[in-house]
Amino acid sequence: MINSGINSSSLLVAVLLTTSIFYLGIVKEIPTVKALEIRNMLNPEFEWSSDNRDKLDCFIAENAWNPGDSKPKPVAVFDWDNTIIKNDIGDYFFLWMLRNDRILQVPQRNWKRSNRYLTDSAVARLVEITSAYEPGQALRTSIDIACAAEFISIYTSGKIMSGEAAFAGYNYQTIEPSYAWASQLLAGYRPDEIRNFAESAINEALVAPVGQKIDMAGFKLDGWVRVYAQIKDLIDQLQEHGFDVWVVSASNQYIIEVFARQVGIRPERIIGVRPLLNSEGIITSDLRGCGPIAEGENSLITYRLGKRCWINTEIFGASADVALQKNPDSAKRQLFAAGDSDTDMPFVADAAGLHLVINRNKPELMCNALNNADGHWLINPMFIEPLPKREDPYPCSCTACILHEGTLSPCRLDDGSIIEDQSE
Repeated sequence: MINSGINSSSLLVAVLLTTSIFYLGIVKEIPTVKALEIRNMLNPEFEWSSDNRDKLDCFIAENAWNPGDSKPKPVAVFDWDNTIIKNDIGDYFFLWMLRNDRILQVPQRNWKRSNRYLTDSAVARLVEITSAYEPGQALRTSIDIACAAEFISIYTSGKIMSGEAAFAGYNYQTIEPSYAWASQLLAGYRPDEIRNFAESAINEALVAPVGQKIDMAGFKLDGWVRVYAQIKDLIDQLQEHGFDVWVVSASNQYIIEVFARQVGIRPERIIGVRPLLNSEGIITSDLRGCGPIAEGENSLITYRLGKRCWINTEIFGASADVALQKNPDSAKRQLFAAGDSDTDMPFVADAAGLHLVINRNKPELMCNALNNADGHWLINPMFIEPLPKREDPYPCSCTACILHEGTLSPCRLDDGSIIEDQSE
């Protein structure tokens, strides 16, 4: 709000003068005092790129909701990993499970049951390296290096250690098998057990030194996370001004429920990868369905079109037959969306008001953000360890986007037109 140190003369001048505030490509005349109020919504001590803070402040001010308003609350949706936090808690938690011997041998040693897209080669290798373990027994991955190496290789590269593909036959627009597998490997536990594990892993990652790598089974993986102060501040301001704030993430539901408390988002506003429970309340390797994808079909998660599906159904009540489509009614879409990856493209692009991109040089997302077709895209470097500016243009007109079968293709707008190559 207005600095209490402004003297009466300055205040009088401020009241009389006006200033031009740039918001989403539109110049508006706003009294200077009001401008000061708007600019002080987001904490000025937290650095944003360019004039992004001013644009966000104006957006919040113009779309604020108050009790008693006849219109519904505006909805804001954030991705979690590398959008709200630096690094990926799903990756860290997967590694934590291996380091702490928490992954269990599958029933009947049937590793194909742990993910329908595992190749025969991957299944055979998993059966081989876990043959000494009984069903339900914890794998000793903290000391069984060969076992740990295969799990890490499959998860991080989609290949077994011999170099053969670990996953095949999936739709690149609805699922990333390794992300799904990370949740499916929690089978055998109860949700509260996973939440307790998550608490330990998150606390460990938050105090680890910035830049730390964990060396395990010949792999070096990120060993730390941090909450972006700027994004937490943005979430606080959105909620304070009446926005209904949600998280949609390809990490597991229970992990994000725990972590999201640190930015003031309640568990019922979290949409992550959701396992099905058996009759005893124990997590299975089957996953919740969305829209036209049935429960336990395990072919769609909160990834690309899956994020759109869950937002459309969970937040806006869309019917199953249209859940994978962009709703033509802007009043039934999120007003604000933030993401960092190509996997966030559909839901970020669907936002009816403002699209915030945390720049990790992801080509599909950056092609759309730089093209800025509706004038409502904001791009901000990562707040910790930002990447250098990309020197070459993004190949938007040829290979920056991906089709459902995995083929690289030109990026297109809703009207079918191809996006020209874009430079930062």
